[in-house]
Amino acid sequence: MAGLLAFPLSAGTVGETMPVAVASAQPAAVLVPSQQPDFPELTPAVASRLDTAIRQVMRETKVPGVIVGLSASGKGAYVRAFGVADKAAGAPMKPDLYMRIGSETKTFTVTALLELVDQGKVGLDDPIAKYVDEVPNGDRITLRDLAGMRSGLFNYSDDEAFFKALIANPQRPFTPQELLAYSFKRPVQFQPGAQFQYSNTNIILLGLVVEKAGGLPLHEFIQRNVLDPAGLRHTVFPTDAAFSNPHAHGYTNQTASGAVADATDWNPSWGWAAGAMISNLQDLQTWARVLATGTLLTPKTQAERLRTGSTAIPGTGYGLGIFNVRSWIGHNGSLPGYQSLTVYLPEEQATLVVLLNTDILHDGAQPSTLLGEAITRIVTPDHVFDLPEQAPSPRPQPSGSRTGEGN
Repeated sequence: MAGLLAFPLSAGTVGETMPVAVASAQPAAVLVPSQQPDFPELTPAVASRLDTAIRQVMRETKVPGVIVGLSASGKGAYVRAFGVADKAAGAPMKPDLYMRIGSETKTFTVTALLELVDQGKVGLDDPIAKYVDEVPNGDRITLRDLAGMRSGLFNYSDDEAFFKALIANPQRPFTPQELLAYSFKRPVQFQPGAQFQYSNTNIILLGLVVEKAGGLPLHEFIQRNVLDPAGLRHTVFPTDAAFSNPHAHGYTNQTASGAVADATDWNPSWGWAAGAMISNLQDLQTWARVLATGTLLTPKTQAERLRTGSTAIPGTGYGLGIFNVRSWIGHNGSLPGYQSLTVYLPEEQATLVVLLNTDILHDGAQPSTLLGEAITRIVTPDHVFDLPEQAPSPRPQPSGSRTGEGN
């Protein structure tokens, strides 16, 4: 199986706590008494426990660098950067660096779609054939099926020909139509609505719907209707391999030989609506709350989004472009060189963002999941982010979950 080799790190690069952007490396202690005893105040003592847990995961997984932001209403904040952003130069990871966020892009694309639902320009139960021609089962697959990962369409990024084309030239651009062609040549996996199967193909199609119904290229529609209203000034939908500065280098073993490579400048166009975007900690902390609380949508549409169906993953549901894992609402992401996790726990008004500069699995598990689990075991033991892992796909994935059910 390609791309499952671990890689060594130079001594002294893992687990070094870097100063946060506000001059102190210690999270601020809360000065008012806690009104929510289930979530601990983020005091220096709790911060020390979190530091230890994160360093331990980094040692085990050999992750080069990690950025973590954790906060809860009335409980303070914990912001840390560990390790290195560039293994060759030894540059430290810092909290303000830009990172590729993989499948967290799906949350932006589906939000754009749902805004069009609120405007009456599309309907969730419209067939995809109304907007895109020649989709297998297109007269039966609805936009709801696509957003909820229940279309039955083959995941293009699991196709062998796609994998070979990408790895042969990671800088090449892909069009949405080229990506869909890899999927449409393969048989449908099941009839629409019959089961959950995570597939990037679904969100590529929804990106085309947004363009047609919204009257703008996808990146422009998301900028005007999602990023700007949400106040996200450090989030970008790139149209090429350009990477906002300053950014971390990303490391992958999703290569033909399985050797570790620097994937920083790989063209993310192959992820497009499903995985191309770039952001930073500050914006993702804002986005976690906006996404989970439905700030940009009507209450009715947000309720539709959060209505999750079974995924066959214990403790996990999937709504419309959004996970619910043990009550943590949001999404994770992975593409060559980078992983991310952005989630919100409504009952505690708690936000967790984890950004790291590798997608290399550890014993079949995503390091972003292992970090999320370690952190939530300390602060929310009744709500542990423990998204289980099954046999991972060997293909590069702009994905949220390698669960054996598609990525």
